[in-house]
Amino acid sequence: MKFLAIDFETANYDEYSACALGLVSVQDLVITEETHWLIRPPDEYFLPRFIDLHGITWDKVKNVPTFDKYWPQLVTLIENADFLVAHNAPFDIGVMKACCQYYGLTSPEFKYHCTVDIARRHFNIYPTKLPDVCNRLQIPLAHHDPLSDARASATIMMKYYELLAKGKPHLGA
Repeated sequence: MKFLAIDFETANYDEYSACALGLVSVQDLVITEETHWLIRPPDEYFLPRFIDLHGITWDKVKNVPTFDKYWPQLVTLIENADFLVAHNAPFDIGVMKACCQYYGLTSPEFKYHCTVDIARRHFNIYPTKLPDVCNRLQIPLAHHDPLSDARASATIMMKYYELLAKGKPHLGA
């Protein structure tokens, strides 16, 4: 089994405004590769609220590649994975698809799992914000650092598979 955990940060509310991406590859429940990319969004529009969350500004990304330049590497990682994993996966998948649409790129077919759903259904954790889940499962986290968030999502998924291996599909409250 091989999966890819992803986490995007955006400059503003536009889904195509990706400004960073964390990627963690896992094979047979072992992290095999970690990557973090700063991404230059299509314009300089960074909301102060978003900067306060992730600390990324236009000055930090104005000289790095745009999403389309990273796409060949990213699509290879996606195609080599059995599925993707993210915390609040609809957000991250939405950002990726919006970036693909913005740059005229074709996204490959893939399956994905959301660690919010896994935290609720299999670990009975509420609330399910990433810091809450990580605190409960004792996973280190530097929230809104995309590599740390992706690593946390990968770890949540690995802990879920460890439960399955023990024949425990759910952890009680």
